[in-house]
Amino acid sequence: MDKTEILKALSHPVRVEFLEWMRQPEAHFSSQAHPLDMGICANQFEKRCGLSQSTVSAHLATLEKAGLVKITKVGQWTFYHRDEEAIRAFLAHLGETL
Repeated sequence: MDKTEILKALSHPVRVEFLEWMRQPEAHFSSQAHPLDMGICANQFEKRCGLSQSTVSAHLATLEKAGLVKITKVGQWTFYHRDEEAIRAFLAHLGETL
């Protein structure tokens, strides 16, 4: 776990919002054609937040680099889901050190 990368990723409100949305995908991405247990397709984030594809991709790449999300590729589609184990470990570390 790279604490610095995680803190950098969490420093932008859009990335925090993405993680919040992924926590309850059925409440935020119910229009997705693919099953939500596959993860959230990148274009769903674009539709929800109104940011460009390149901006959304950059935010998601930052979250992946920090280890907060995992990706699954299916054909041309990329699906994102929270890495709950990494998030729990980071929160536990914060609780122990702060």
